Amino acid sequence: MIAYLVTIAILVCVAALVGLALNLQWGQAGLVNFGVVGFVAIGAYAAALLTPQVGWLPAMIAAGALSAALSAGLALLSIRLEENYLAIVTLGFGEVVRLVILNEGWLTNGALGIPDIPRPFASLGESIGGDAVFIVFALGLLAIVFLALEGMARSPFGRALRAIRDDATVTSALGKNVFLLRVKAFAVGGAVMGVAGALHAYYLTYIDPSQFTPIVTAYAFMAVIAGGRGSNVGLLVGAGSIMALLEGTRFLKDVIPVIDGVQLSALRLGLIGAGIVLLLILRPQGLVPEPKRRAADVLPKAGGGR
Repeated sequence: MIAYLVTIAILVCVAALVGLALNLQWGQAGLVNFGVVGFVAIGAYAAALLTPQVGWLPAMIAAGALSAALSAGLALLSIRLEENYLAIVTLGFGEVVRLVILNEGWLTNGALGIPDIPRPFASLGESIGGDAVFIVFALGLLAIVFLALEGMARSPFGRALRAIRDDATVTSALGKNVFLLRVKAFAVGGAVMGVAGALHAYYLTYIDPSQFTPIVTAYAFMAVIAGGRGSNVGLLVGAGSIMALLEGTRFLKDVIPVIDGVQLSALRLGLIGAGIVLLLILRPQGLVPEPKRRAADVLPKAGGGR
């Protein structure tokens, strides 16, 4: 039971990292990204291929950098499009990545995947036993990314992104480079998705194309919506809630023994979808809404602080 809970905690960390990245892109900057799974897959495969050659830390940095570079490139090509067209471009990008990792056997080993991916601190983990070291590593990585993105949200950069989300025309009229800010937001989000993919690969120690399906993107959007669009704290709550629903519904087989595996899978997704709809009806702002920031929070007080 302890091992199962540890596994759930690590999966929540991965889901939270992906959700934090999407929350920056969509929740705070208003950029729809339906290609989330593509950037996660790029990070996972980059880490899997590079770790035996250069070690886990340079490989994870390279995974984030590669995803960031591809995110920036995609943004430069398509971010001037209207929101609907940007969503189509990113959706197509995710599918292109899936087809590449499935068919380019010389690089990704195709459908067979990549086994025996070294874990960070593997020797230390063997001496202590279990996944204790890895869960500390995952939680520490999540804390670092959360603090960095939360600081970014409170910075002038984050305030500019929210202004663009609310009204890009007015933000541009105030002298902000809307295009450059959007590219930066997309690149930073892509970097975090790449790091999340690397963490996913390190934990499972084996990856293949079947792990990177559009449902990964759907779960990321569910976490952002459930937690509260634009709220990093809410995202953590949302990711934990979605993962709890996903894992909790696995035990429906014990409650309803007459259903088979296919029916159980459909029922689980249906229950999660119904839960999201109910949440949108009862609490459309999410479980932890984005905090409303006032001018007094960012401007120096007049009269010498009186």
